[in-house]
Amino acid sequence: MAPDVFDGERVLAFDLETTGVSTQYDRIVQLALIGADAEGGAIHYEELVNPRRPIPAGASRVHGIYDHDVRSKGGFSTVADAVAELIEGAIIVGHNVRKFDMAMLESEYLRLGKRAPKPKAIMDTYELVRRLKIGRPHGLGAQCTRHGIALKDAHTAAADAAASLLLFWKLSIDHAPSFRKSVEEIERWAVHGNVSSDSSDLGRGLTDLEPVDKLGKIRIDDGHMVLAFGRNKGRHLSEVQFEDPRYIQWLLSPKGIEDEEARERVKAYLAAL
Repeated sequence: MAPDVFDGERVLAFDLETTGVSTQYDRIVQLALIGADAEGGAIHYEELVNPRRPIPAGASRVHGIYDHDVRSKGGFSTVADAVAELIEGAIIVGHNVRKFDMAMLESEYLRLGKRAPKPKAIMDTYELVRRLKIGRPHGLGAQCTRHGIALKDAHTAAADAAASLLLFWKLSIDHAPSFRKSVEEIERWAVHGNVSSDSSDLGRGLTDLEPVDKLGKIRIDDGHMVLAFGRNKGRHLSEVQFEDPRYIQWLLSPKGIEDEEARERVKAYLAAL
């Protein structure tokens, strides 16, 4: 059972309700962070946010939040610091949380000219059910039904966050061997599958992989480009590009990859993702 890997960690289920599905242009209207701190103390943070624009009728029909519900609330700037303090360094659990909720959150911080908080790891239950080849549909409601989890008040941030945490717990019990890893290894496996590591018995080590550049800083692992040096050693470039774009900018400079031909090859690879 995986929850042992959470010992001593701040673990928070995270969910948003928004004005729409565009992570670049839509805005947050409700957010919830539910879980426990490193000592096991309960955390329940739930706030309505004024998006500073009308909430489309279609969105309101889904989550039940209307303009009059948020009229007296502050904008995202009023909750930004509290949310950042909770998320920074925490393990975040959620359903499709990496590509939607965290991406939406990052856009809100960018509008404020602030750096988005960086969790220690993201346990995305949508990625996990797909990696475990669990039958469709892969939506949160369907997966909760499949796994015997009651989802009341669906499409409210708190209910969906709590349900995703329960779903993670159920997956970790039903598929325990896949969760007997560190949180970083579980996350990497969920996103990319098994990644070769010099310190494991998964197969070839990084030094055995085909180099992209003359110094072997970047290597090819089953069609994926992997970093073979530095603080992101062993991680796929696609993963680092999402989480740490400034590092990728540095990597694509002469100070990062000295080999110009290799830099162009890496640029083409990232552009095709």
